[in-house]
This record gives sequence, structure tokens and C-alpha cells, in this order.
Amino acid sequence: MTHSATPAGRQTPAAPAAPGEKSPAHRPALFRPDVRTLSLIGVLAALVAVGGFTRPAEFLATSNLQLVLTQASVIGVVTVGMTFVITSGGIDLSVGAIVALASVWATTVATQEYGFAGILFTAVAVGVGCGLVNGVLVAYGGMVPFIATLAMLASARGLALQITGGKTQLVTVDSVLDLGVRDAYVLGVPPLVLVFAAVTVVGWLVLNRTTFGRRTVAVGGNAEAARLAGIDVRRQRLYLYLLSGLCCGIAAFMLIVLSGSGQNTNGNLYELDAIAAAIIGGTLLSGGRGTIVGSVLGVLIFTTITNIFALNNLQSATQQIAKGAIIVAAVLIQRRTLRDD
Repeated sequence: MTHSATPAGRQTPAAPAAPGEKSPAHRPALFRPDVRTLSLIGVLAALVAVGGFTRPAEFLATSNLQLVLTQASVIGVVTVGMTFVITSGGIDLSVGAIVALASVWATTVATQEYGFAGILFTAVAVGVGCGLVNGVLVAYGGMVPFIATLAMLASARGLALQITGGKTQLVTVDSVLDLGVRDAYVLGVPPLVLVFAAVTVVGWLVLNRTTFGRRTVAVGGNAEAARLAGIDVRRQRLYLYLLSGLCCGIAAFMLIVLSGSGQNTNGNLYELDAIAAAIIGGTLLSGGRGTIVGSVLGVLIFTTITNIFALNNLQSATQQIAKGAIIVAAVLIQRRTLRDD
């Protein structure tokens, strides 16, 4: 029996490439994400160096580093959900509005009467409910994700304003407020950061180690090919928007803990920050490729920039220009990477 022939479609282990011979086509895809991740880590390290150089006492203080991580946690959880949606070739412009609606619905007087569990359940339920509406409109209603989620953005913001009447709803449940105090820190790590870490780990495992993750990438790469391969594309898209809504509900509860209140202005521009973080992290806006680690690093980069600008009393306009420049650079790098593929 010889091994010179192999069944069609089956790959045998590739031999080392000879000098002058091109490597197999799949190798660049395997190694490039590591290069991108290292690049993002380098950018983050450079920002930490800048912060340590300009404001060493303030920036490197333990309390400030805890603050940076805590602020990154809320938008970070939203970004994990956004990464899944973008990887599938979709978009969700309503995440910030969903966070606002979930936070105000969960902090009404009637909801707070049920204590910690009532607030948490309501925040998650509202987020998942909004995600369900988005998913049904996109997957089964045939609406373009941009339009469907834009409609949700307007509706959720309007409903949040109607519930609050433009007023801040203060949380009176001690068990919720206690999560935000320093006594609740675990080995110096705020509870919200631990939640963010858990969501990140679960998101990475789901995207990279499960059939659900492989289907998500397949739908984003070529929806028709995925359908012909036996994937229920519409159901997959519905699940993805449910996942995004779930992340928004969790983020809303985290924001309630962080601020001790619910406001209709919560989550302002979260959709733009989440999309930007995912893009600079290496997730393709056209779908077919996503990276949870890259998205998390993108969130940390933006949060660190905001912190450095605040400590140095620089104008927010300059901060936005810096963020815009980073986004443009990330997109240009992505385009060059795709050409190389």
C-alpha cells in the first residue's frame, strides 16, 4: 500500500517549503493574527509609557489603573458581542441605546423592590429582548442590519427617555451598590473587571473552539456557501443578535453598579466605540474574520488614551482626532493584509 495518492479534498501534512518555494496558502492566516496581536500589545505598551512619562504619579497609581480597567470593562463586554455580529457580516448600531434602556428599566422603583436579582434579571432580559427584535428583523424580516439596528437605536433611546422623564434613577439596593466599593475587590481587582475577564474568556472559547463560532465565521465569509453547507444562516444570525443583546444587558448591570443609577443617556456612543475597538483589533468589517483578544486590546487602547488625555487636561476634540487616526490606520493595515492574502 502506497501513500502517494490521497482522497480528493483531503490534505496531507505539508512538508517544509524548499528555498524559493512559496509556503502553503493557509500559513499566513495562521501567523498574521499573532503579528496583529503583538502590534496591538506594542501600541498599548507605548501608551502606558507615555502615560507613565507625562503623569507618572497619577497614571501609574494603583487606583488609576483600577479605574482604567473598570471603565474598559463595561464597553469591553459590549465589544465582545459586537465582535460576533461583525464577524458574521452584520452590524449593531443599537448597543448603546439597549444599554441605556436596560439600565433605566432595571432601576425603576418597581424593579428595585425585587432587590439584586430583580435588577440583574431585568437588565439581562431587556437586553436579550431587544436583541431578539433585532435578530428577527434582520434574519427573518430581511431588513438590512444597518437599518434594523438604527431603528432599534431610535426606539430604545426614546423609550428610555419616556421611562425616566429625563431624570436620573438612583439605586437604593445596597447589595448592588456594594459591588462598586473597594471592599468588594478581589485581590485588588474590581468585580466588574472579573466579569469582563469571564465574558472575554467565554467569548474566545465560543468563537474559536465551538461549532457556533465556526458557523459564525462561515456565515460572515460567504453566507450562500454556508447555506449550501447545511448551516441555517437565518437562525445563526438570530442567535448572534441575541448574544449581542445579552452582552448589552450584562453591560447595563455593570454600568448600574459603576454609577449607582440608571439614566437615559447611558451608553452614549457605545456603538461607535465597540465597532472601532473591534476593527482595530483585527475583526473584518465585511465579515469572515474576528478576534476577541484583538477587540479587548482595542478597548484597552481607547480607554488608556481617554485616561491619558484626562490626566493631562487635553481637549476632548484632540482625543477624538487621535482615535480617528488610529481607526484609519487600522483599516489601512487590514486592506493591505487582505491584498497579501
